[in-house]
Amino acid sequence: QLVESGGGLVQPGGSLRLSCGSSGFRLDVYAIGWFRQVPGKEREGVSCISSRNGDTSYADSVKGRFTVSRDNAKNTVYLQMNSLKPEDTADYYCYVRRLSTDYWGQGTQVTVSS
Repeated sequence: QLVESGGGLVQPGGSLRLSCGSSGFRLDVYAIGWFRQVPGKEREGVSCISSRNGDTSYADSVKGRFTVSRDNAKNTVYLQMNSLKPEDTADYYCYVRRLSTDYWGQGTQVTVSS
């Protein structure tokens, strides 16, 4: 089970840090993805961090603004979001595929508005 937190309302240009944790299994042995979804639109991939060497990848729309990282001691994956834009407004979800099963968190809402 995954649980996200850290969403909220922020002005354009502001920052938020999202967290993704699990009480059921270790996250450090799995690749973790961050996705976002606007109502009425498809869910899109935002970022991913690998399990072995911490390699990261980002959607073009967030490169240079978002950073994904892990804190294995806290069993948590973070998504640091800087220079937020109104088009970043969405529900954000973390994801892991574990033992042939897809796990999604409940989502955390991010609203970027003045």
